[in-house]
Amino acid sequence: MTDRILGVLGGMGPLASAQFMLRLTLLTPAARDQEHIPTVLWSDPRVPDRTRGKLEGGEDPAPWLVRGVRGLKAAGAGAIAIPCNTAHGWLDDMAAEGLPILHIVDAAAAELRKVAPPRDKAGGTIGLMGTAATLRMRLYQDRLEAQGWTCLTPSETEMTTRVTPGIGLVKANRVVEAYAPLAEVVGALAARGARAVVLGCTEIPLGILAGPHHTLPVPTIDTIDALALASIAWARS
Repeated sequence: MTDRILGVLGGMGPLASAQFMLRLTLLTPAARDQEHIPTVLWSDPRVPDRTRGKLEGGEDPAPWLVRGVRGLKAAGAGAIAIPCNTAHGWLDDMAAEGLPILHIVDAAAAELRKVAPPRDKAGGTIGLMGTAATLRMRLYQDRLEAQGWTCLTPSETEMTTRVTPGIGLVKANRVVEAYAPLAEVVGALAARGARAVVLGCTEIPLGILAGPHHTLPVPTIDTIDALALASIAWARS
């Protein structure tokens, strides 16, 4: 049991936030209601598009993100989980509000070590999928490479014809249709030598789980699950 209240800054997108809440509940070792983690979800899908804001001169999402953090802080949250990878590009703006933020990349790295240890030459090369902004900001590459992994990313063609459309299909609630293009990129990264693939956008695990994911050639790291596990560890620490 815990008295710590977890804040979840969500809505980016709404389905990923709902999946995070589901997985947080299912992964918590609890036998009754009172053993689950007190949680406040701030799901605001009005937050401006993060990729457009970072790469295309779109509206800045920072004021919306900070507003959500302040709302969670006022609700009594002791730490914040953000089930959106690209939003971590504005981490400094949100962290300035004084609440610890459970970094999704660190959560993914903890799970990645279980299947592809960075110091193992066979496991040190991994694949990374995400939004164009997440990859351009090197949110994963810099943190993972500092820990010993070599990161392979999709080609520009794979991004524009497979990854970005796949993410868009999930956001449009066409989840089953997203599996084929996303799984194709997992296979392409595996063919280039990746021993595991990090699904570094919280829409991507939803698309992958909608198809025969057990047939993929390498393990995948579900960043929704990884963040849920990190949240459970924080709540019970």
